[in-house]
Amino acid sequence: MFWYYDPTYLLLIPGLLLALYAQFKVTSTFNHWKQAPSRTGMTGAQIARMILDSNGCREVRIEHVRGSLTDHYDPKGGVLRLSDEVYASRSIAALGVAAHEAGHAIQDAKDYVPMRIRANLVPLANIGSQAATPLFMLGLIFSWAPLLKIGILCFAFAVLFYLVTLPVEFNASGRAVAVLSSGYLPADEVKGVKAVLSAAALTYVASALQAVLQLARLMLLAGRRSDD
Repeated sequence: MFWYYDPTYLLLIPGLLLALYAQFKVTSTFNHWKQAPSRTGMTGAQIARMILDSNGCREVRIEHVRGSLTDHYDPKGGVLRLSDEVYASRSIAALGVAAHEAGHAIQDAKDYVPMRIRANLVPLANIGSQAATPLFMLGLIFSWAPLLKIGILCFAFAVLFYLVTLPVEFNASGRAVAVLSSGYLPADEVKGVKAVLSAAALTYVASALQAVLQLARLMLLAGRRSDD
């Protein structure tokens, strides 16, 4: 009863609401701008190739990956993968997403510190996110404070990953807008790119907020149990 009806769940509501709004915003914004073709006639793959080549990233390969908005840069393989809606699309939305992912490749080439920190946090964040809940639950069940603290520490690594992700994503979007504004796209199309990337950035903010609020909730629960 303690776990399922705990009022500390109310702490998670702001993060949940922001996540729902962010998902709606990114979907509606992308769908709007994917209907607007760029007057340049370039595809997502072509704009990404141009940006990479002009920034000394000629060795980075561009591949097509299936799915919707599954675009990502793989630093280990040096591969930029673009989804069905981006790779061959000539829409303003596609060019913005492709430029954003190219921004990650440029970060990698320039040894962007937050990106390196995030990469090093991946194993800790994965282990922490998987181990945090069972460890914390056992700590609650057996009223064992050390186990509660270990569970919180594990989850803290996941929270740190979400927080470090913010500057990485914001910086990649900033690089994309700066490059596209330097003569690749006309000003009215850059406006559409900004709208798409701003909506996408909101999803990362929502994820970070949810993680922070969950950490605060775990700490509150641990404090209450220690007072019992």
